[in-house]
Amino acid sequence: MTTTRRHLLLGTVASVASASAALLSASLFPRRATAAGAAEIFEVNYTDAQWQERLSPQQYAVLRREGTERPGSSPLNKEHRPGTFACAGCALPLFASTTKFESGTGWPSFWKPLDNAVATRQDRSYGTVRTEVHCRRCGGHLGHVFDDGPPPTGLRYCMNGVSLTFTPKAA
Repeated sequence: MTTTRRHLLLGTVASVASASAALLSASLFPRRATAAGAAEIFEVNYTDAQWQERLSPQQYAVLRREGTERPGSSPLNKEHRPGTFACAGCALPLFASTTKFESGTGWPSFWKPLDNAVATRQDRSYGTVRTEVHCRRCGGHLGHVFDDGPPPTGLRYCMNGVSLTFTPKAA
């Protein structure tokens, strides 16, 4: 059988469809916690069943299974009042509103966490190397940090809004 333009076109369409399905599957069915994450001990610890009771399904998927919320879906993207962003898993204060900036990515972004609030580890999922950010107290997955942020740090802590809560500063 000879290869025709039709075969090439169908093959290309099938490849694109397969790659799209893999990306969609990764966002709808987040990967399981890493072996390294499972071995870590944190100040706040619950069983998997207890986490599922404490968190909404979307919070659980992100905080405990390292998922990612859909870009632009978080109400915290539009939160500009003075206050503090905390971990939705354990309420540890993580970011001051003064460090929040509009990154254009669709996720709440900050140029600096509060002192002793977050920890990082290497993330090799999805065929790339990134730096994952998690709550240092409960280990909840928050997002990733990149080196394309604004001064003074040059960092962009790109966080899942569902993994955060916001408390406005008292007047």
